[in-house]
Amino acid sequence: MTARDDLPNEINSAIKWPLALTRLGMGAETIVRAFWPLWSVVFAALAFLMMGLQDYLSTEAVWAILAAFGVGALWALVRGVRRFSWPTQSAALARLDATMPGNPILAAMDSQAIGADDEASLAVWKAHQTRMTARLKEAKAAEPDLRVSKADPFALRYVALLSLLVAVVFGSVLRVQSVSAMGPRGLDLASGPTWEGWLEPPHYTGLPSIYLNDIDASRLETPVGSRVTLRFYGEVGALSVNETLSNRVSPTATAEEVIEASIQTAQEFEVVRSGSIEIEGPGGRYWEVVATPDRAPEVMRDGDIEVSYEGEAQIPFTASDDYSVADGFARIELALEDVDRRYGLRIDPEPRAVIELPLPMPIAGDRSEFTETLVDNFSEHPWANLPVSLDLTVTDEADQSGQAATEVITLPGRRFFDPMAAAVIDLRRSLLWNRDNVGDISLLLRAISHRPDDVFRSGTDYLRLRAILRRVEALSQVRMTDDQQAEIAQAMWDLAIRLEEGDLEDALERLQRAQDRLSEAMRNGASDQEIAELMQELRQATDDYLRQLSRQAQQEAEQNPDQEMTQNQNMMEMSQSDLQEMMDRIQELMEQGRMAEAQEALEQLRQMMENMQVTQGQGQQGQSPGEQAMEGLAETLREQQGLSDQAFRDLQEQFNPGQQQGQQPGQQQGEGQQPGQQPGQQGEGQQGQNGQQGQQGQQPGQGQNGQGQSLEDSLADRQRALRQELNRQSQNLPGAGTEAGDAARDALGRAEGAMEGAEEALRENDLAGAIDNQSEAMEALREGMRNLGEAMAQQQQQGQGQQGLADGADPGQQRDPLGRNVGTNGQIGSNENLLQGEDVYRRARELLDEIRRRSGEGERPEQELEYLERLLDRF
Repeated sequence: MTARDDLPNEINSAIKWPLALTRLGMGAETIVRAFWPLWSVVFAALAFLMMGLQDYLSTEAVWAILAAFGVGALWALVRGVRRFSWPTQSAALARLDATMPGNPILAAMDSQAIGADDEASLAVWKAHQTRMTARLKEAKAAEPDLRVSKADPFALRYVALLSLLVAVVFGSVLRVQSVSAMGPRGLDLASGPTWEGWLEPPHYTGLPSIYLNDIDASRLETPVGSRVTLRFYGEVGALSVNETLSNRVSPTATAEEVIEASIQTAQEFEVVRSGSIEIEGPGGRYWEVVATPDRAPEVMRDGDIEVSYEGEAQIPFTASDDYSVADGFARIELALEDVDRRYGLRIDPEPRAVIELPLPMPIAGDRSEFTETLVDNFSEHPWANLPVSLDLTVTDEADQSGQAATEVITLPGRRFFDPMAAAVIDLRRSLLWNRDNVGDISLLLRAISHRPDDVFRSGTDYLRLRAILRRVEALSQVRMTDDQQAEIAQAMWDLAIRLEEGDLEDALERLQRAQDRLSEAMRNGASDQEIAELMQELRQATDDYLRQLSRQAQQEAEQNPDQEMTQNQNMMEMSQSDLQEMMDRIQELMEQGRMAEAQEALEQLRQMMENMQVTQGQGQQGQSPGEQAMEGLAETLREQQGLSDQAFRDLQEQFNPGQQQGQQPGQQQGEGQQPGQQPGQQGEGQQGQNGQQGQQGQQPGQGQNGQGQSLEDSLADRQRALRQELNRQSQNLPGAGTEAGDAARDALGRAEGAMEGAEEALRENDLAGAIDNQSEAMEALREGMRNLGEAMAQQQQQGQGQQGLADGADPGQQRDPLGRNVGTNGQIGSNENLLQGEDVYRRARELLDEIRRRSGEGERPEQELEYLERLLDRF
């Protein structure tokens, strides 16, 4: 391509600056590719000198390294000069032309080869050149390609650059000149003798280095272990040093050796004691140096040892040092003199290695004083729950050690509360204590496994114990090896864990099985002895289930330490007491021959146990007015349900006179009546359970009361009293002025009107109409409670409601001692949750099937059939 001077003016003016920039970029490419080894060597040499590495090497090594850098730099310079050539104008034109589509520079400079005499062809050619010339105005300089990765595949240039950057940050340019004093022709020779000195404290102290030339004070304070570096420049012997800080000169050294050591041009020594440094000669200096000793670290146990349910121990400790604690360890050894040497511990123990554990250290931050916690699980160790001596030791960066006072503690380990599991663990410890106990262990295993049906909840557990017993007896005649001892100990540990923890579902399954066996025995008329045995089985299964629930609650509390929930022991004890009273009542009813009532009570016990939960929270103290109103409405709803159930039983008695309730053919549980109950009697097993007891001691459904009132008048009076109570509760209802609160009042107003209609129907002996009105009242009550719950939730979110909800959540989260919702969110109260989950739908299907079955029996009275049809239409 032609040179730029030969270009037409219009082309030259259009590409003047893009062409110049392109040529400069190409020149930069050539420089980078030719001389990158040169500046890489220079960067590496500067990094070496600025970091002061020459101060740590001998003079010969330093000069050898510098010579290698010099040779490398000379080679890189020669290589660069050979490869460097400044780009030509034509190369720049070609580079620029290649960056534009159609090569417009070349096209604008070309001439037409053929067809110059053809006007049409000439017109096309001129149009083409005009378009290419116009495109030159868009010319931009070509970007240079400065990559040299092909020539430097190992990225050595970046290594050199990184070294230089590190030297700039952590080094000093002033250190470069120190290399000049290493040869016989130092720069300071001409100016006479001089010196330099540095005082460097140990790196772990974090204290800065001191340049002695800048210190005018005659007194210095530095930690023991600091290093003093002195450099003498000029005539050898003109400067010397006298110091009493180190031990570099032996006390028995001769005078010549002392003088030779004092006049060396490069001297280094360590501060081991307080003393002085004196530089004698021109520009000399004197310092009194106080060496501060490095205090040994300290450690001590801080706080109580905590043990989780799983046996994980947390041993807190505090460590401190004047600078930094490097590491530490805990040493645990059996305190044999404090062990209660009875039973399997009578004989001497087998020798065991001391437990040594590294102490946890802070990952980041200051280590001069900190508190950490040693966490480990010693449950499977033979010394678990035995006295041991605990020694805590820490060391600092100066390899000094500090030890806490030896302390005798009980080695934390998992505790076993199941009697069988605790016995197996005790025998396991005897085995690990000394294998000579194997004879006693086999006898005790036989003893504790006697009558397995009485002590084992699962046949699998018994078979496991028998396998361990056979293994122990087989090894009692020979010397047990270490592997055999460890194998048996592991098997015993696994068995104890299984016995202790069991499984909540297994416990529930055993409980249900015991309930089913007792229920079947009652239906089949079992003997008193068999009934007593089955009751005992039920009690044991109940205790086991409660223990599993308690254990599960404890595990959940430990796994969620951020949630401050403490177990309400009073509620737990009350629930256990109620369960025991119910089982006593069931046994009493069976002894009296009242099997139907006992069957109903057993069914209630089954439902309660299926929904049993260990109650956690802060109790029910300090209830807000809204909570009190919700509880009052829930109680009103339960009483209304009781009245409706009694009216239904009375209606059945009218249609089936003389037939005892609870013994009707095909009658199912759950219709409101109690099996075996006489007309006019309330089942004793139901008192306090379903809220159907009469007010002021009156029996619901009694044919005549003490004043001669009829049954309907008695139910009507109770309905009126309940309506008046609802009216009183409506006056004090919270949430006034809100949409949900007004809706709650309207719903309770409808409930009051339905109760009034039920009262009138009862006085007119219209039991079917009364039941319909009572159903409407209950539905309105439920709606009112739902609306009230929404109003309370809205107030709580707006910060206007009362505080102190039982579980720290919305009212619907409150639970009674058996873990059931108490009905504060508009539901029907605690009676609703006797069945939960899938059981609710199963029970509803059973009731609907029973209603359909009865509605298909044509021999029933027409009024009852109409009522059953209304129930089917409604539900």
